[in-house]
Parts: sequence; structure tokens; C-alpha cells
Amino acid sequence: MIFPFLHWLSSTLCTTQLDTESNQPLRGTSQLTLDEDIASYLVSGVDRFLLNQLDQSVSKREEYWERDFSSPANYAMSVEPNRRQLSQILGIRDNRLSFKGLELISSTNQPALVGKGDGYDIFAVRWPVIHTIHGEGLLLAPSDKPIANIIAIPDADVLPEHVSGLVEGVPGHSQFARHLAESGCRVVIPTLISRKSDQMPNQISKREWLYRSAFELGRHLIGYELQKIFAVVDWFSTQSQDDVKVGAIGWGEGGMLALYAGAIDLRIDAVCVSGYFNSRQEIWKEPLERNVFGLLTQFGDAELAAMVAPRHLIIEAADFPEVHVPPGTGGAAPADLVTPPLDQIEAEVARAQSIVEKLNPKPKIELIQAKNGVYGTTESLQLFLDSFSTQTTVSFSENRPENLDANFQPDRREDRQLAEIDQYNQWLLGESSQTRQEFFSKLDTNSLGNYQQTIEWYRDFFSREVIGQFDLDLLPVNPRSRLSYQGKNWRGYEVVLDVWPEVIAYGILLLPNDIEADERRPVVVCQHGLEGRPQDIIQGDHDAYHDFAAKLAERGFITFSPQNLYIFTDRFRTLQRKANPMQKTLFSIIIPQHQQIVNWLQSLSYVDPNRIAFYGLSYGGKTAMRVPPLVTDYCLSICSADFNEWVWKNASTRSSYSYVNSGEYEIFEFDLGSTFNYAEMSWLICPRPFMVERGHFDGVAPDETVAYEYAKVKRQYDLLGIGNRTEMEVFSGPHTINGIGTFEFLHQHLNWPVRKD
Repeated sequence: MIFPFLHWLSSTLCTTQLDTESNQPLRGTSQLTLDEDIASYLVSGVDRFLLNQLDQSVSKREEYWERDFSSPANYAMSVEPNRRQLSQILGIRDNRLSFKGLELISSTNQPALVGKGDGYDIFAVRWPVIHTIHGEGLLLAPSDKPIANIIAIPDADVLPEHVSGLVEGVPGHSQFARHLAESGCRVVIPTLISRKSDQMPNQISKREWLYRSAFELGRHLIGYELQKIFAVVDWFSTQSQDDVKVGAIGWGEGGMLALYAGAIDLRIDAVCVSGYFNSRQEIWKEPLERNVFGLLTQFGDAELAAMVAPRHLIIEAADFPEVHVPPGTGGAAPADLVTPPLDQIEAEVARAQSIVEKLNPKPKIELIQAKNGVYGTTESLQLFLDSFSTQTTVSFSENRPENLDANFQPDRREDRQLAEIDQYNQWLLGESSQTRQEFFSKLDTNSLGNYQQTIEWYRDFFSREVIGQFDLDLLPVNPRSRLSYQGKNWRGYEVVLDVWPEVIAYGILLLPNDIEADERRPVVVCQHGLEGRPQDIIQGDHDAYHDFAAKLAERGFITFSPQNLYIFTDRFRTLQRKANPMQKTLFSIIIPQHQQIVNWLQSLSYVDPNRIAFYGLSYGGKTAMRVPPLVTDYCLSICSADFNEWVWKNASTRSSYSYVNSGEYEIFEFDLGSTFNYAEMSWLICPRPFMVERGHFDGVAPDETVAYEYAKVKRQYDLLGIGNRTEMEVFSGPHTINGIGTFEFLHQHLNWPVRKD
């Protein structure tokens, strides 16, 4: 935070160098009086806005439900659309493989039988799930016909061997898989990917690392692990004992998976959730791999619990697994997972019960408080068993099973599990271009008119499903300004505009001194990159920007340089985390800010409302790919030092250019792989002019992937007969504004003559 403050201070000191008109407002605006760092003020306001929207999300969820309480069957049918939506956002999109039996894992020096307990045997097993992905874990098989088929799911940092009692690590009373097997249940314990970060890049946990690429491709680590659970349910359903019911029980991450599984799969007859149930309003604080795009639009834990109804749900208020990832820990996203107060859990349970209170017979949603916070209480397990057989008393013996596995190597098993998911993500990445082609099959390119008509469906989809759209009216613009900068032939005004409650837009307007009365000039909106400020692109000759906003003003263009949200590291990155659960992103804020900026610019008497262009570098180039598609008042867009094969850059675990291993944990956007890469985003700008500025030595991506993606842009413009409206300038340079071909592009398409010295 020190550097941005000093940068702000130095830019503030520059204002003292102006003449006696210093700080005077622009005509038609009121006086800007903010003395604090306006960039910090802006970010703080957006933070308050998003927290308020999160609070409101609970009351807004009801509009997405049409529950029919007339009978349990009708109720289950009425929430089916919500089940499909939940499956979609969890990335459960792939057909599972069928199989007849679990595969026993054995070798010449280790049989599949790895343990023997009282009345049950323990086998190392695996099973096919989707494509290259298998489930793997333990099967606890009773000697007699099972009283229930159970999927017992440990926390991510707990092994199947722990909860089955094969190895030390979990207290005997919390070995819930063993107790259920001793009570006569057949139990499958899947292995989860752990939160370990050893041998991982930049201290990113294994769970977060897999989440990142999956998220970009419309999948989710949660979804993959649920698919492993559902595959076991598939197998249970093929067994001859048709009268044997199915249950799911878990603690920590396992409790989360049990709750999601019960909400989605009606074949699961009873669910027990321990060390997880809570309000999700602060999900943005939890480990990043729990982030689900759009979850809180329809689903909190209470809504998920109501989806389990009328089946039995037991919620055990036990200690949560604790996770603490402080800011600045390599590349990992900060996280803070602790046990919530009991009254908070009770309130969410009460909310769940109130949702289904009209259902008859009244569903069983029961809350059990664990003594001393220890999970796997006798009362919880007994209630769970009662869902299957009221004649069975849960066993809590101290007799741990005999361990027959002399070569126990859990790390190798986890490595296999991680490699399989990664391999599948990379396969999806390879297929994503074809997936996007199929997605765009409704786009008609036979004529420019047909194109402009059929692209609108995709524009709306991009706005609502990819970027995320707050359905809020913009406030009156209420412009405030002050004269703060003086150039050779221009003046610079700091400007603040209202957007929404707590949300402002801020930037610097450069006005050439020679604007004549009744003249209307073109405007170039010039956008800084990551951790940047408007001042960076008008003064100081920054290595990346070279004062390009000021240079354009010297050429006679009016320029406006907005302050974008991507500043102050974790302060802005957590904004993305707060927005995502509401199916929103940073650009759900940035786009309305730009719309308000354009609205205001168009109202100025010296601005030509039809000649307002956008030009951004780096994160500003990322903005150039997302804002002009939706702020259609921008008449052209220039993407500098960012354009590339964006899905590959975000999802590849093989490339050194990838964000998967970086600290920019907010960068990932859900399901771009299936919908919009940069070429497809440019199609939303088309038929308006579009340009790419690219340095050969720009570390954002290699030339090959930039050229590959731009070729699809050029082809689309050519097919529509407007190939002269797009170009890419490649120059011998780094991550920087070159300002040669792009300036010519602006002069040409904004119809502004090049001045001769």
C-alpha cells in the first residue's frame, strides 16, 4: 500500500504547479472537494456496495423458486429446475461412465484386502467416473447383507484410512466410517484432493490449483468430487439388494459434498452434514476452491437443506476444519475458515425449516450440537442409522481394524487423483475451441444485417451469464470536478461521477486548449493496467504507458482516463470473490462505471457523441475486450498488451504464461472456455473497428497464440466485408504502448486529421 500512497501524494503535489485557476471546476459541474486518495475511496465504496448486495441476496432468492407443497412428489418435481441449475454452476456437465463393480487395487506385493474389522473387510478400490477420472478410496464390506449403503466423506485433509481406523490421525469416536461399518453398513470412502501446498507452485494448495483451470472451463473441483460420489450411487443402484437405502455423511469438505450430493441426487435417502453447515454470506473468506459462480443467487445452505427434503437431513454442529491462508502467501488466495457461532448455524437451520414447513409430512431437518465440538457423535450417527433401520444401534467399539497394508502410500494415491483431474481439464481445454464454435452456431454471418441481428442474443448472454449484470438504474450523473493538471496545450480535470449508491466513477479529462466554439471533437478513453492510476498515463513517462493520454491530447483528441478497480492487490481481488457468488464479476461494476462515463461525455457540448473510442493496455486491454461489447456507445476498441488466447492462458497447467500458477487469483472467469475467448469477445465489438497492439517481447503470451486468436477476428471481419475495420500492429518491443499504428487507427476511424508540426 505504500507505493500507491506515494504515487497519489506526488500527483497531488503536481496540482500546486497550476495557475490561479487551480482547482476550479469544469463548466457544468460542481466543485470536487475530495481530499483523500480517490482511488482508495472508489474501491472502498464498491466493497460496501457488494457487501450490501450480498446481504440482500438472501431475500432475493425466493424469486427463483416455484415450490409445490401439495405432496412430497410434487415438491421434488417443482425444485428440479433448481437442481439442474445447481448442477450447472458446480460444473456437473459430463456423462458418467457405467461400470458393474468397484475395481480392487492390488499388486504382487499388496493384495486389495488392506484391513479386517469386526464383521467387515476393508478393500482398496477405485471406479471409473468420467473420461480419465476415477474415484479411489476404501470399501468397508460387511460380512452380512448391509443395512444401508453409505458414502462416508472425510474432510479434504483427512484420509479414508483415518475415518476407517486403519491408521492413527483421527480420535476413535470420530471414526464415523468404521462405526457405520461395525453397525452393518456397506461403506465407500472416497479420497478427496487435499489442501496441501507442498511441491505446488507458489504455495497454491492442490485444491485451489485444480479449481483454477476447471473454473475457466465451466467445471469445478466440487463437481468432479460429486461425480465420484454419484458414480458410487450409480453402482449401489445396480446391486441386487433393491431395498437397501443409500446415505451420504461427511465432515468439513466432506460435509459440504454430502450436502450438495443430497440436494442434487434424489437416490440418496438420508444425509448427515458435520462441520460445514452455515450461512454462506461470507463464502468469499473461505478457501477459493469453494467459490461457486452464482451460488448465492439461488442457494444458501438453507436452500440446499430444503432440497434434501422430504428426505432426512441431520446437521451436526461440530468444529469446522480450520484453514488460514494470510495475504501475500505466494500465489494462493487468502482464506480464513473457522467454526462459526452456534447461533449462526441455528439461524440457518431455522431458515431451512421455515422453507419447507408447508410440506406434509413435515421433513426432518435436525440439528445436533456436538459435545466439545467433536464430530461423529453417538446421537448424530444413531439418527442417521435410524433413517435406514430403526432396529439397529450404532456401534462405538474401541476395536480398530487390523491394518494389512504394509505399503501404505497415500501421497501416491492423491498424486494419481490430481493428475487425472488435471489431465481432463487439459483435454477440455483442447476441445474448447470446438465447444465455442458449437455455442456460436446460431450466429448468422451471411450478411452484415443478419450478423448484427443474431449477435444480440450473444451480447445479452455475455452480459448476464459471463460478466454478470446488476439490474439497477444508474443514478443521476452529478459530476464534480477540479482543474488539477496543465500540459503544453491542454488542461486536465479530475472528475467524479455517481454510478450507484456507494459506487462512483473517477478519472482525468484532458481538454485541448484550442477547442473552438460549437466544435465537437472525438474522445479517446485511455485505460491504465493493473495497479495503475489515471495519472500514470498522462505524466511521468511510465515505461508501459509513455503518457499516451497526454500525447493524444496533444494531437487534438479529448481524452478521459478512468480509475479502474484493479488496484490495491487483495483489496480489489476480494471484490471479485464477493461478486462471484452473486453471479457477478469486477466488470459488473466496471461496465456501469464506463456507461456513466460515456453518458456524461456525450452530454458535453464539445464532444461528438458518436466518436468516443476506447484504448487500454494490459488489464486495460482486458477491459477493452469486455467493456466495449456491452457499452456500445464506444465506437471502436483498441486492445494493447493483453490480446491472446485467453482461455489457454487461464486454464493451461503446462505453459509458463499461465495464470494457474500466479498470484492473480481473481483473474479466472467461469466457463469462458465454452463461451467467449478473445476472438468471440471481439465479435461483440464487430462491426465497430477493433485493433490489437502487440509487442514481440510482451510476456503476456507468445506471438503464436496472439496470432492464432487474432486470425479468427480478422476472418470474421473479412467474411462480413469489413476487413478494413480491424488490424493488428506487431512491433519489436515489450509490454508497452507503441503509439504508432494505434494512433493512425484512431485518426482514421475517428476522422480526426493528423496535425503537422
